[in-house]
Amino acid sequence: MSSRASGARPRSKKLVLAVIDSLKPEQLDRAVAAGRAPTLAKLLEHGTYVRDCVSTFPSVTPVAAATIATGVGPDEHRIPSMNWYHRGEERYVEYGSSFPASRAHGVFRSLFDTVYNMNMAHLARGTKTVFEHLDDAGLRTAGTTYLIYRGRHRHEPSGASMYRRVAEAAQFRHPVWGPEEFFYADLFDSRDTGCTASLGMPGQRDRHSACVGAHLVENDLFDFLLFSLPDNDTFSHRYGPAESVQSIAGADRALEQLMEPAGGPDEFLSEHAVVVMSDHSQTPVEARVNLADVLSPWRLLAPADVAPDEAEVAICPAARSAMVYALDPNSRERTTADLVEDLSDVDGIDLVCWRLDGEAALRSSKGELRFAPGGDLEDGRGGTWSVEGSTAALGLRTEDGRVRSGAYPDALGRLWSALSCVQSGNVLLSATPGYEFVDWGGADHVPGGSHGSLHADDSEGVLIMCGVGPDSAEQRPDWSLRDVTPMILEHFGVPS
Repeated sequence: MSSRASGARPRSKKLVLAVIDSLKPEQLDRAVAAGRAPTLAKLLEHGTYVRDCVSTFPSVTPVAAATIATGVGPDEHRIPSMNWYHRGEERYVEYGSSFPASRAHGVFRSLFDTVYNMNMAHLARGTKTVFEHLDDAGLRTAGTTYLIYRGRHRHEPSGASMYRRVAEAAQFRHPVWGPEEFFYADLFDSRDTGCTASLGMPGQRDRHSACVGAHLVENDLFDFLLFSLPDNDTFSHRYGPAESVQSIAGADRALEQLMEPAGGPDEFLSEHAVVVMSDHSQTPVEARVNLADVLSPWRLLAPADVAPDEAEVAICPAARSAMVYALDPNSRERTTADLVEDLSDVDGIDLVCWRLDGEAALRSSKGELRFAPGGDLEDGRGGTWSVEGSTAALGLRTEDGRVRSGAYPDALGRLWSALSCVQSGNVLLSATPGYEFVDWGGADHVPGGSHGSLHADDSEGVLIMCGVGPDSAEQRPDWSLRDVTPMILEHFGVPS
């Protein structure tokens, strides 16, 4: 019998998972040292701090959010990137790389894909989210605006929002399934909190989460809360990660506001476990790669192509990563091989990756490598691999009997997961540090910050565990986003 069905409360502490988008460990350290993040400092004092929790590849928010919420990689959850080509529907999917990119693909289509289709159609149906696991166990779930929200509770669009007409014009008229207490910008709210989100505009989203979260704490409305704080990402994109102490301070204020109804951090922590994490990091970008120019000899599929049947290749830039699709199934193998040649030795492209004869293949300026699961080499997470070719291509080395890469953490596992995703392109690209791919709207983040690549600078983020998880980060080396949902389920005694 579930705790809800029996009327009992769970024996475990309530748990808050706070995701601060693009939180870079070095910048968190600076913010704490400068006294700009006292709430986070309190959590660091009482918790376990991991400074190198590894993101997904691509290290972009939709992929990372899906992994955080499910505990699996893109090969299982099937969210491949920020921008991708849907082979079944023969069209691009754009989750909001930039407003110009959304406009190029159709603003309403992009919004509908992001708000509805990502959860209701694109996220693998057979892969349960943390909300679904906990809902099934009878626990009270809650979430503020987060890309992955799928749960067991039906929610109709908000009828009270001042933006109702805008939402209806964008076809936001359909119900969704989410956590029990569900707040998504001004589009969905499971109850009146008095909080407004201005349609989730950047710079105001953390404040909306803080307002909603404080209401949920004050009224004791959750056992598990996913508390999303995305504004640091927007700030870091614009000004660069080195300037993000200001936006980290804003996230810290949101955490402080969340805890205030309980009496402050000490009282809050007596009743709540807290996990604070980033979905990925960020790195400065100074130069651009325009894939449309690089692959101009090919007939490229445009977002609003008047003759899509004539296209040979679809390109999907996503910040510091990109995917390329060979469209004709009859010539896909040959086209993929030709694309690999065209994309090799291009300034700004660090890694070119593809599938070849059941294996993963990779090319960099330092050589070519092929690998597959099941060999004699073991990585830091216990995966086993067969590797042939130049290990220098990924900077692989053997350390303590395990194969690792300092430049590309969990390189083999992340690349294999990305290449094995049924929605991924035929060729995957990771940008050289300092470079970013121009999106379909012609936008980029130069000279600010970006992410998306396999490189450690994009991939290693923050994980703080307070009242949950091990007492020391060393008790479980090689932390990954995939570890978070299993840890939450273990905390509540829910089988995964």
